[in-house]
Amino acid sequence: MHADVHHLLHAVEAAELHSKAGEFRLPRAGLRTRVGWTLVEVGLRLTAQGRDTAAPRTAAFHPA
Repeated sequence: MHADVHHLLHAVEAAELHSKAGEFRLPRAGLRTRVGWTLVEVGLRLTAQGRDTAAPRTAAFHPA
């Protein structure tokens, strides 16, 4: 397929998806749900930071 035709088809499909997305709305989450997901995000960020600075866990090697 020619690159220009591929780009045109992609643009048409993207426009269709954008118009359908405008019709779809998620229900508003309650405060409890939003706070819960925020805590999950904070926890994931903290564990990701801990992995960067933690010493690698390796078995101790003692030559015989």
